[in-house]
Amino acid sequence: MASTLTRRIREAQAAGRKALIPYLPAGFPGLDEFWDAVAELDGAGADIIEIGVPFSDPVADGPTVEQAALESLARGVTLKWILEGLATRAGRLRAGIVLMGYLNPFLQYGMEAFARDAARAGVHGVIIPDLPHEEAADIRATLAASGLDLIPLVGLNTSPARLALYAKDATGFAYFVSVLGVTGERATLPQAVGARLAEAKRTFRVPLALGFGLKTPDQLAALGEGPDAVVFGSALITHLRAGGAPARFLEAWR
Repeated sequence: MASTLTRRIREAQAAGRKALIPYLPAGFPGLDEFWDAVAELDGAGADIIEIGVPFSDPVADGPTVEQAALESLARGVTLKWILEGLATRAGRLRAGIVLMGYLNPFLQYGMEAFARDAARAGVHGVIIPDLPHEEAADIRATLAASGLDLIPLVGLNTSPARLALYAKDATGFAYFVSVLGVTGERATLPQAVGARLAEAKRTFRVPLALGFGLKTPDQLAALGEGPDAVVFGSALITHLRAGGAPARFLEAWR
């Protein structure tokens, strides 16, 4: 049986569009405002909502995401706060829920306790950018025991052999990183993205989401068939900082 995350993306494809995956650091732009934004994104048609777990040393995050995460840390946001907030909303969100965070907060929480509490709170998957595939087996098994997908990250510098390695264990979806670098809006995507994305789609059984650097839907035009889903974080954060509504941001991508 396909996971919730896979189903959400396949449902969007069946409707003739790419699945939409907005990303927000938990607690941004404010503690209450964050949950309001999640609810609005869900109501506006987000297929999956990716929630960032703020961390003091976010090595994969660009300045926009990093600043928002640091502000959330200053507000006292923790993994426990996120799970408790999701638990009070469990069953009320249509979108699949993914937590993106670095390994340390999950280990500090306790991986078995985290998997149990996350599943009860309505989380469907986890992205851990600093977890190498070679060290992921035990964590993947612990998450899977609670019905959670461990989402792999691949990109322009992922060799065909490693693509196949990640694909063998992938559930939910795979996240294709469009740039060699950190998150952040970019006017154009590297020319190699289209070909490497197509290669990854041939390798993975699960859907492929494209993220890092997406700013406008126009960037997808040169990618041929393109990804099955799109992830946008920095552009959404910038939109919210300017006073924009979450639902209005999604409109351009639908």
